[in-house]
Amino acid sequence: MSAKSIIIVEDEGIVAADLEDRLNRWGHKVVAKVASGQTALAEVARLKPDLVLMDIIIEGTMDGVQAAEQIMSLHEIPVVFLTAHADNPTMKRAQLTGPFGYVLKPFDERELHVAVEIAAYRAQVEKKLRQVNLDLKKALDEIKTLSGLLPICAWCKKIRDDSGYWHQVEMYLKRHTTVDFTHGICPECMTKVKSGLQAEREAKARLSSNRAATDL
Repeated sequence: MSAKSIIIVEDEGIVAADLEDRLNRWGHKVVAKVASGQTALAEVARLKPDLVLMDIIIEGTMDGVQAAEQIMSLHEIPVVFLTAHADNPTMKRAQLTGPFGYVLKPFDERELHVAVEIAAYRAQVEKKLRQVNLDLKKALDEIKTLSGLLPICAWCKKIRDDSGYWHQVEMYLKRHTTVDFTHGICPECMTKVKSGLQAEREAKARLSSNRAATDL
């Protein structure tokens, strides 16, 4: 996994420094260490990191769960929770934000490393998926579709539009859809064409034969 820019949200200075040291050893870059949810929101908006490590119990009126919810909603930046509180009410609140992982204090280095790597990878995959969905939505929005009944002439096959004008099928479809046309001959028409050409050749042959007989 390539190096990631990370913001640490942790109000215990020693813990934040320890996290920064470990992340640096793994090749990542800690771009900010903050102690409150309000400061975290401001720094995330300014620095646009790849990942946020968020302690749940932090300084200020906004706890880590509330801060994470806003970060993921406003910026779509992944958050991994750091917590010493594994009680059900806290975890249930945290789960509702859709976090990218949890790490319990005191940290197990391997668990922390795996949580960071998985979160970074998942964020990368989901970013690509969002772009694919946006491209697909854009393509679908550009597609024009036809629905309902189309008045079509039983003889010449022209189509009548809403204004009462008659158009060739190709022109009508080209105006109302994104299709383009290439031309060919179906087997039935090919048989008719060959029969017509054969009849024309036979008629010419008879005409030539009659002329030759008249000349004699």
